[in-house]
Amino acid sequence: MKQNLHTFKTPKELAGKFAVQLMDWVGNHSGKEFHLAISGGKTPDLLFDALAGKYADSELWQKIHFWWVDERMVPPGDPESNFGVVERLLFSRIKLPAENIHRVKGENDPKAEALSYSAQIRKRLEQTDGWPVFDLIILGMGDDGHTASIFPDQMELLTSDQICSVATHPVSGQKRVTLTGKAINHAGKICFLVTGSSKAPRILQIFSQSPEAGQLPASHITTASGSPEWYVDEAAVQKLG
Repeated sequence: MKQNLHTFKTPKELAGKFAVQLMDWVGNHSGKEFHLAISGGKTPDLLFDALAGKYADSELWQKIHFWWVDERMVPPGDPESNFGVVERLLFSRIKLPAENIHRVKGENDPKAEALSYSAQIRKRLEQTDGWPVFDLIILGMGDDGHTASIFPDQMELLTSDQICSVATHPVSGQKRVTLTGKAINHAGKICFLVTGSSKAPRILQIFSQSPEAGQLPASHITTASGSPEWYVDEAAVQKLG
């Protein structure tokens, strides 16, 4: 699995190099559309800033359709809105058609929005075995090993037959709409962006395939072609030999 591990000195270096890799993938993609599902978090924020800084005038934005891995159920103007952050760091700085943005409407009822977003995904994306296939999904991982909004106390979301479901943050109780495990695992490519020493214990458990790894949602993410790609900084892998 370590062959899928890409290590960089700092989060900023990771974001800059991944931005180049992402745009190369888009440019080499044979389809007319590239469906990208993105996550929130500090490392993706660095990525969005890097993309806007280096590729503001790229014609490839006409091709990329943005979807969300998960979203907090708050209005788009709320500081906690994942959409709001991407709007500020990336969308406001590039030439992206409005119809290429497919946001989760956090101001809506969570259950109704999970159904609505699932229907939008099913209608727009190509499918394999009845599941939509994103060209690329970018994931993060929390200190507790959660990914998307699939938390360790809600492992049933990994095997749900729904494309999207409602998750509840285990501490705040905040409602979120999230892609489920099966919807994620059918993607053409999956990349984790993980940085910081607080993630090191979970990285060690996952890459050493320890018994505890089974309780971490992030360890259950796979693709049809094998393991996801992990892009990490040195702090996140400091416990690996």
